[in-house]
Amino acid sequence: MDTPGVKEALEQLASGVTTSRALTESALAQIDAQNDELGAFITVCHNEALAQADAADAALAAGTGGALCGVPMALKDILVTRGVRTTAASKILDNFIPPYDGTVVSKLRAAGAVFLGKTNQDEFAMGSSGENSAFGPTQNPAAPGTIPGGSSSGSAAAVAAHLCSAAIGTDTGGSIRQPAAMTGTVGLKPTYGRVSRFGVVAFASSLDQVGPMGRSVWDVAKVLEVIAGYDERDSTSMQRPVGAYAAAAERGPDAVRGLRVGVPREYFVDGMQPAVEASVRAAIAQLKEAGAEICEVSLPHTKYAVATYYLVATAEASSNLARYDGVRYGRRAAEPADLDDLYRRSRGEGFGAEVKRRIMLGTYALSSGYYDAYYLRAQKVRTLIRRDFEAAFSDVDIIATPTSPSVAFPMGSKVSDPLEMYLADIFTISCNLAGMPGLSVPCGKDDDGAPIGLQLLAPWFEEERLCAVGAAYEALRGGVA
Repeated sequence: MDTPGVKEALEQLASGVTTSRALTESALAQIDAQNDELGAFITVCHNEALAQADAADAALAAGTGGALCGVPMALKDILVTRGVRTTAASKILDNFIPPYDGTVVSKLRAAGAVFLGKTNQDEFAMGSSGENSAFGPTQNPAAPGTIPGGSSSGSAAAVAAHLCSAAIGTDTGGSIRQPAAMTGTVGLKPTYGRVSRFGVVAFASSLDQVGPMGRSVWDVAKVLEVIAGYDERDSTSMQRPVGAYAAAAERGPDAVRGLRVGVPREYFVDGMQPAVEASVRAAIAQLKEAGAEICEVSLPHTKYAVATYYLVATAEASSNLARYDGVRYGRRAAEPADLDDLYRRSRGEGFGAEVKRRIMLGTYALSSGYYDAYYLRAQKVRTLIRRDFEAAFSDVDIIATPTSPSVAFPMGSKVSDPLEMYLADIFTISCNLAGMPGLSVPCGKDDDGAPIGLQLLAPWFEEERLCAVGAAYEALRGGVA
C-alpha cells in the first residue's frame, strides 16, 4: 500500500481510519522491498520509527498531537539526527552518530513526525544527479534508467515512489527544486534565513537552505509551517513571522487573478529541450487564462550565474570541509607515517571525486593572489544578480521559469563531464545567489513520460504567495500529478 501524502495522512489519522503505527509499518515494508533497487535510503530507522509512531498514536488519542503528528517522513542524510548515523553520503562520516538534533529535526520531532530514515544524496550535497554518493546512486522511480536529480536525490525518489508522506532536503543551487522537477514531485526552497541551518552538515554556508519535498503544494506548505522560524543558534536566521502557508495553498485558482507574472527572456535558452519549453509555456498560458497578466522581464546577469555560483560555492566548501582532517573530525586513516600522511590519506580516502574537485577549485579561488580576481569578483556579480531580481519584482508579483533545461538524463551520461553536469542547474542557482524562495511544481511530461517542472520565484519572505500560486496552478492543471 502506498504511503499517503501529508494531507491525506493527517485526515486519515484524525478520522481514525488508520493509525500512525499502521502507516509506519506499511512504509517501512515498502522501503525494505524497494530500497535495494531504488537506493533512496542510506539508513532505515525501523525501531526508532515504530517507537515514534506509537508515541504519536498515544498523543492523538489524548488530543495532544502536534501539526504533523503520526506522519511518516524521511530526512536527507545531511541533517544531524540524535542517535542516528548521519553521513552526508560520504565515507569520511561513515560512522558519525550525532549526540543532538539539528533545529529542523527537533521541530519535526516536536510536531510528532515519524522519521523513517535518512535519505541518499550526492556527497556533501555536491552534485546534480544523485550519482556522487559513497553509498551508490539513487534511481528515478518516475523515469526508470535516468537520474533522479540532486543533490536531494533520495528524498525526491522516496516521495516519488510513495515510500513516505514527505521528505526534507537541502538546496544550495537547486538541490530541492531540480530533483523535484525530475521526479514529478513538489519541492520548495525557502528564503535564506527563513529556516534554521543549525545541525545541517555545511556545504556552502551563504547558499545552503533546508526545505520540504512532497506530492502537493499543500503538503510542502504544511511542513514549511513546522520547520520555519527564528533560531538563535543560526546567526543567519531572520526574526520574521511564520506565515499560514497551508491556508495560502487552499485559495484555489482565484489566487492568480490579477497577478503579474514575469517571464525572464534569458531563461528560454538555445539548447533547452523542446518538450520542456512547450510544457512551461503551456503552464504560463494556463495562468494567463486564469486571470494573470504575463509580462516579459529581464535578468541580464543570469549569464554569469553558473560561473559565479561555482566560485562562491566551491570557495565556501573548501573552507567548511577543512575541518575533516582525521584529527579533530571525520574518518582517520590507519597507521599514518606522520601528520602530513594522516592529513593526506584521511582526506584522500574519505572524500569522493566530486568533493575533491570542488575543494581544489575553491582552494584555488581563495589562494593568495587570486582571492580578489575570483571570489571577491564573484561576490560582486552576486550582488548584481540580486539587483536584477529586485528590479524585476518592482514590476511583477511572481516569476515563472523552467526548473531545468532538460528532463532527467540517463544514468552515467554526464558523470564524467562536470561542466555539462553543472549546466543542469542553470535555472535554479540564481535563486540561491539572491537568497529568495523558489518552488518547483510538475507541469507535464515529455514523449517518454519523463516529468517536467515549472519553477516559480517570489520576493524574499513571500512564501505564502509562492504556495498560493503554486497550488493555484496545481488546481488549474487538474490536481496533484
